[in-house]
Amino acid sequence: MSDSTSPLLFGLPLKYISLLTLIIQNSFLALILRYSQTAGLSPSGKYLPSTAVVSSEIIKLGICLFIHVRSETEKGRSYSGTQLWNDIFGPKSDWVKMTVPAVLYFVQNNLQYVASSHLDAATFQVTYQLKILTTALFSVWMLGKKLTGLKWGSLVLLTVGIAMVTYDPSKRTSGGDGEKGGGEMFMGLVAVSIACVLSGLAGVWFEKVLKGSQTSLFLRNVQLSIFSVIPGFLFGVLLMDGEKLREGGGFFQGYNGWTWMAIGCQACGGLIVAMVVK
Repeated sequence: MSDSTSPLLFGLPLKYISLLTLIIQNSFLALILRYSQTAGLSPSGKYLPSTAVVSSEIIKLGICLFIHVRSETEKGRSYSGTQLWNDIFGPKSDWVKMTVPAVLYFVQNNLQYVASSHLDAATFQVTYQLKILTTALFSVWMLGKKLTGLKWGSLVLLTVGIAMVTYDPSKRTSGGDGEKGGGEMFMGLVAVSIACVLSGLAGVWFEKVLKGSQTSLFLRNVQLSIFSVIPGFLFGVLLMDGEKLREGGGFFQGYNGWTWMAIGCQACGGLIVAMVVK
């Protein structure tokens, strides 16, 4: 789509505004995730990342469901619960295709919390840009996109830059603090690396589904959130954190304003990514 036919907002192409908003959101997310798990802790202790991931998906689900239903009713016709069900789960809905990116995003979002709790905000922010490389590679493989030599060179420089930032000899010193710091950083780097791979794969898969059908962006996000909430609640909350849930004060244990800011920022990120992809 050319800029001349792209939707405008304040006289600017919506896709560029979405991209700028995504950059700002990513920057804030790295800081808020880190702060909410360290200095911004509630007096009752840490919150459970699994519940935060589920909460963010429920918020995104509610927003997208509201927008989708509103857009359908504004067309001047009735829109029943049966029609909504058919749009989400009917034979023409292609809901099965959305289960893959939904599960990938569920795992990726949990890994974001793991990485941000083991890395400082700056390192997490820089290393998480590795998802640009993974997204490009999956785009070439799955969508058949062609990258110019300049773009390949930029990806190489990005990778080298990330490697330089993450190399810290002080973390490799012998002794208790050095070994502990090195172990923390290694675990964080593993988590963020896997998250970047999953982010790239899920994003390209989602793009392929979006551009291969006429289904609205918000309906696809409804499907995405539903199939993220189900495994998130069953496997993340009940299976992995079930004991902590029973002993520590329930689903919202450790929640405060910073927790909700992290949840809201993550929920908005999913919507912004979808708008950029579309």
